[in-house]
Amino acid sequence: MHMPSFLTHEDRPLRPADEWIHSAAKTIETEIAALNALQASLSNGLAEPFTKAVETIAHSKGRVIVSGIGKSGIIGTKLAATLASTGTPAFFVHASEASHGDLGMITEDDVVIALSWSGETQELASLLGFTRRFKVPLIAITRNAASALGQASDICLTLPKVPEACPHGLAPTSSTLIQLALGDALAIALLEAKGFTAQDFKVYHPGGKLGASLMHVKDVMHTGDHLPVAQNGMLMKEALVLMTQKGFGVLGITNNDGVLIGVITDGDLRRHISPNFLDMKVEDVMTHNPKTIEETLLAPSALEVMNSLKISSLFIVSNDKPVGIIRTLDLLKIGAA
Repeated sequence: MHMPSFLTHEDRPLRPADEWIHSAAKTIETEIAALNALQASLSNGLAEPFTKAVETIAHSKGRVIVSGIGKSGIIGTKLAATLASTGTPAFFVHASEASHGDLGMITEDDVVIALSWSGETQELASLLGFTRRFKVPLIAITRNAASALGQASDICLTLPKVPEACPHGLAPTSSTLIQLALGDALAIALLEAKGFTAQDFKVYHPGGKLGASLMHVKDVMHTGDHLPVAQNGMLMKEALVLMTQKGFGVLGITNNDGVLIGVITDGDLRRHISPNFLDMKVEDVMTHNPKTIEETLLAPSALEVMNSLKISSLFIVSNDKPVGIIRTLDLLKIGAA
């Protein structure tokens, strides 16, 4: 069988590298223009349906079901994931699978978002019919408001007509970009409408770099019997034993009220070494007014403080009393860097 010519390129010389850069610049320029057109549409007819879409989803008792096929389906998958991770329960239903049983995932309390650039995607027919039959709110994201999807929808988010970055005008590029941008705008508007906080993010993103960046110091610090703390008046011969047992390379010193008044580090030990060192009291060796942090500080911020001070351990206090200690190693382990 003869292989189509577009699948073979052995005899086709590559174009000069400077043409690749020109092509890349042109693509980015075309897509920026598409985003500008989308932004302009918010002042030219898109604002009202967008507001209705946010209100409809925000007041819904169910979930958001996103559907589409092809490149629009891929964008829809991302939209569903973004909604779910920002406090709006959502999942993606493939348009083709909907007519083969997946319509059973949709309830009357849900809201459906269907994506199709042309609005005439045949695979969406079953989904459209289902939403009309059971009065499930339908939000369309399409270029053509007069299409089957646009006409069937309760709310039509009509995208501006933009040229594709593809030189043949065929590969979805600019069109999928503005679908993505509009989906992000919808998700963020809902996030803000619901007052979704950084603490809420932590609930939905417990793992990975983002999870680490949302952890507080209190989630990582060492507490209780692990705390390397001694009271003023203790002799250094006893303090050294305690400091070695705890293994943090530092010892916090408190007054009679339990307030942290100083710390002893390896550096303090070297500076005060003398024949009578073991009989000295801890307050004679300690560094006064040590740097501390609150337990509500985010882990990356704590690491920044420790790096700036060039220290490897830091006490956490509440009402000036030590409640925990944290090491640089603890923060690096959870990925706070």
